Amino acid sequence: MGAPERIGRRQRRRQETIEEIVDVAVEVMTEHGAGGLTIGEIARRMGIQPPSLYVYFDSKNAIYDAVFARGWTALLDSMAPLGERLDNTDNTDNTADAPALLLIVAQHFTRWAVENRPYAELMFWRPVPHYEPSAAAFAPAVEMSRRGTQLFAELQRRGVVRGNVAASEMSTMWTVLISGVISQHLSNEPTQTFDRGRFTSLLPTLTSMFLAHYGPKGERDDGTNDGHPGVGATDARSSRRGEAGHGATQRDARATSRPR
Repeated sequence: MGAPERIGRRQRRRQETIEEIVDVAVEVMTEHGAGGLTIGEIARRMGIQPPSLYVYFDSKNAIYDAVFARGWTALLDSMAPLGERLDNTDNTDNTADAPALLLIVAQHFTRWAVENRPYAELMFWRPVPHYEPSAAAFAPAVEMSRRGTQLFAELQRRGVVRGNVAASEMSTMWTVLISGVISQHLSNEPTQTFDRGRFTSLLPTLTSMFLAHYGPKGERDDGTNDGHPGVGATDARSSRRGEAGHGATQRDARATSRPR
């Protein structure tokens, strides 16, 4: 066996062990919450001594980072087909398919969070004192934010929502709306399924309210808002970060969607 092959095998084994550690960490978080994760418990369940874990992660926060990145990557991948579905929607059918797809986006995003609670708690809340995700771990959340803003820009282009409001503002508002549903469900009905939840069942009504507020009927010919003072003004403070969130989420997404 040549040296490159031996190195390749060692790297594969190392990566497999890293993935196993993350799997066990999620298992512990499922049972005890994100704040209940300990190096000792991970090691106990893996049948190794705690110092052995530091060969793979230099701290417990590094393990949180791996969980955080895995969660956002999984959610991003899960949402991708919905973006493709919008791309394939007939541009002429603006009044039906696109609004219906927005509800599907809301339900899919929220369902994922409900069904992946250990990840969602870390992604959307601040359950661990002094933990902040690294830039690398946060990158998928930033990409989710970009796609969220891109979604509303496309809905503007199709005339589903009015064009005199920044797409980033609508994405922020959407984040607040969806994150509220997720937070209420996880806080008050943590063992309830998505399909039977009191708060998740409100998504159709909330989506309709959102579209009623941002629909093109609120836009006058001169490009100003009719009956919605203040809506449409771009918030430079939020645009500096971009909106990521539960429908679009990044650092703003975390700040918006994670109750303190």
